Amino acid sequence: MRFARFALIAGGCLIAGACGQMAPLQPAPGQRLPVKPMLASATPTAEQLLTPPTNARPTRVDELIKRSEPRKVDRFDLPPPDGGAAPVLPEAGQSTTNAEQTGVSTPP
Repeated sequence: MRFARFALIAGGCLIAGACGQMAPLQPAPGQRLPVKPMLASATPTAEQLLTPPTNARPTRVDELIKRSEPRKVDRFDLPPPDGGAAPVLPEAGQSTTNAEQTGVSTPP
C-alpha cells in the first residue's frame, strides 16, 4: 500500500516536472510585443521585459558589521559641558533672570 502511494506521488511529480517550458516565450499569434518606450533606443525583448530591474529586487544585507572594530574618534561626540548633570529648576515662587534661564554667565 505504501509503495503504491509512493509510486503514484513520484509519477505525479515526474509528469508535473515534464510539462515545463519547452521554448522561449513569444507573443501570441497575431499579437506583438508592446511598443518601444519613448526614451528607449530599441524595443525591449520578451526576456528584457520579464527581467525585473535592480531597484525592484535590491540586494539584501543581513550582516551590517563585518568585523568588530572600535568606533572612530568623533570630535563632535562630546560630553555635556557640566558633566551630564540635570539642570537645576528654580523653586516655585522664585523668579529667575534671563541669564539664569539660558545658562549664560557674565564675567565679574
